[in-house]
Amino acid sequence: QSMVYREIKKAVSENNAESGTAVLVDVRTGEVLAMATAPSYNPNNRVGVKSELMRNRAITDTFEPGSTVKPFVVLTALQRGVVKRDEIIDTTSFKLSGKEIVDVAPRAHQTLDEILMNSSNRGVSRLALRMPPSALMETYQNAGLSKPTDLGLIGEQVGILNANRKRWADIERATVAYGYGITATPLQIARAYATLGSFGVYRPLSITKVDPPVIGKRVFSEKITKDIVGILEKVAIKNKRVMVEGYRVGVKTGTARKIENGHYVKKYVAFTAGIAPISDPRYALVVL
Repeated sequence: QSMVYREIKKAVSENNAESGTAVLVDVRTGEVLAMATAPSYNPNNRVGVKSELMRNRAITDTFEPGSTVKPFVVLTALQRGVVKRDEIIDTTSFKLSGKEIVDVAPRAHQTLDEILMNSSNRGVSRLALRMPPSALMETYQNAGLSKPTDLGLIGEQVGILNANRKRWADIERATVAYGYGITATPLQIARAYATLGSFGVYRPLSITKVDPPVIGKRVFSEKITKDIVGILEKVAIKNKRVMVEGYRVGVKTGTARKIENGHYVKKYVAFTAGIAPISDPRYALVVL
């Protein structure tokens, strides 16, 4: 816990960020090993401390998860059989409801690996449009989005998924595939990545030591989830800044615009969600 706090405090300072949050989960047990927010406060001296510094942002603050949900879109498409593993996807420019789906690094055609490595909005949008909205909503829910953690922590939010809505415009089906129009807490994203790290087994979270480990519930195909985790390692290798020397890791970064008073503002939330070690996953980590 102290090490994670030290590192997130350092990262906030070095990046001139308003705040930072990190959550570390044991993939095998669901135990929350660390949960830290910076700037923080001294709980033994609260005089003059602003209320916002007393929030545990890992559970009280919700954000649009951005591209961190893209691995779950590819996973869903493979599980539903709407795409072949070796298929080349058309990622040329297109519009929905008059709005262009934009890629930062546009390419005409991409493999599933490349869609995640290049974080293609067009690629995951194409996949999402091949499926009913309920397919993706079911995956998000199975990974724990919109579900409380049941840890008994005061002020916990559950986020917004709108999973039961009946009508979806195509533009909404697309944007929800790259993490807009839904919200989650950092702890929920960590739980989702712990489910990936356990190769498709969902486990409840715990803030106390879990012994023996909870068996959990299989919610995703083991074979397909292992494939997705393998792609996340390729993402890490391409994005050299997230590599850890002597350690195989898998990551997905994401960026989403901040919402203030119900409107998007020119401020951004930057996520990194990851799993390590890839050879035998033990930890899921989310930093924003």
